[in-house]
Amino acid sequence: MTEKSFKGRVVLLTAGPTHEPIDPVRFIGNHSTGKMGYALAERFAQLGADVILVSGPTNLHTQHTGIRVKDVTTADEMYKAVLKYAETADIWVFAAAVADYRPKVVADKKIKKAGQELTIELVKNVDIAAALGKQKKEWQFSVGFALETDNESANAKEKLSKKNLDMIVLNSLKDPGAGFAHDTNKITIIEQDATHTFELKKKSEVAQDIINLILERIDG
Repeated sequence: MTEKSFKGRVVLLTAGPTHEPIDPVRFIGNHSTGKMGYALAERFAQLGADVILVSGPTNLHTQHTGIRVKDVTTADEMYKAVLKYAETADIWVFAAAVADYRPKVVADKKIKKAGQELTIELVKNVDIAAALGKQKKEWQFSVGFALETDNESANAKEKLSKKNLDMIVLNSLKDPGAGFAHDTNKITIIEQDATHTFELKKKSEVAQDIINLILERIDG
């Protein structure tokens, strides 16, 4: 693998969480920091790819000039940004932790404390990877991520099929040092006919493992 391994290829990559507003002050979100997605973006760029990084709210910054960052906040904004660039991208990597649901109504003023309970009605967000999977071309390669807490492999394999992914990167919150906020991760990469398990590593090294397998698949 050289600095030109991905030269001429466009990689569309999502990273970080999404924040779904409740009112001007509060939102529904998750603990994603974006570290895994940003590590992938940096490594792809180092290997010659033109990287479009659609990023939810994070405290991270890119270093490589080959990365174009498109900042978004909500799942809907992320979906619209991905749609804009998906058609011409050779590789899609869905590493973002997108909120599955959003408030049906967003208050235009801060909701004041009143009573012992507050009920918020939620509606489903678009599943970005699944929606894009329906329009994926033969020459495009799609990678999803799955963070699971139970029935990990079965859930990941179901997502692989339902979302028309070529591979899915699975990690579990049961593994110490893996998941949100850590600088390390422990992954299993699942394909239709193969499963690859890796030890706990720095996320920069995990990114390299993922990219090695992608390159092996697209270059044969």
